Amino acid sequence: MTEITADLVLKAYAYGVFPMAKSRGDTDVFWVQPKLRGVLPLDQFHLPRSLRKRMRQDKFTITVNHDFHSVLAGCAEAAEGRADTWINDRIIELFGELHAAGAAHSIEVWRHDDLVGGLYGLAMGSAFFGESMFSRETDASKIALTHLAAILKVGGYTLLDTQFITDHLKRFGAIEISQQEYLAQLREALTQRATFGEPLSQGDLEAVLLSQRNTQTS
Repeated sequence: MTEITADLVLKAYAYGVFPMAKSRGDTDVFWVQPKLRGVLPLDQFHLPRSLRKRMRQDKFTITVNHDFHSVLAGCAEAAEGRADTWINDRIIELFGELHAAGAAHSIEVWRHDDLVGGLYGLAMGSAFFGESMFSRETDASKIALTHLAAILKVGGYTLLDTQFITDHLKRFGAIEISQQEYLAQLREALTQRATFGEPLSQGDLEAVLLSQRNTQTS
């Protein structure tokens, strides 16, 4: 069996394949290529009015790549409604290596000095592959996702891959597309360059995300 390395993970993502584990304690990693792929079109990102109002309260601090390993650990831990995860030790090692190489990124949500939410993913070309998110406080992961969308739009990204679809993601505009359509978008995205930048101010974030949609509802 071929050893799964960070370099092999990059090559797999370029072909629309990604690694998972059956459980947090499992030692093996397997490859996945869904027939229906979840994506979140950046030009159709929906920012709920209720979340926008909460973000304007300015109770959280957002950082990028400030504590990647703690975000990864947060995504791997059990939580209410999620007794287990697909992130095992090998995936943690692989993405740690990818982060050190500048390919994997995290967004952190802080309340004072406490990490209360975040997400991480992999960037290649103008594609960003969202891996996982976590929340220890109401709306923290939603706020991380909103900042991710704004950063990607400003940075010139064209594809936000969510892998699968959840009700949580649907609320922000995520859809399912066929494997064929996904691979076509992926091939195009890999030919382009993009920059993963820093968090935007609330005013700039709203300008970026709301300018593309005339109507925002809760």
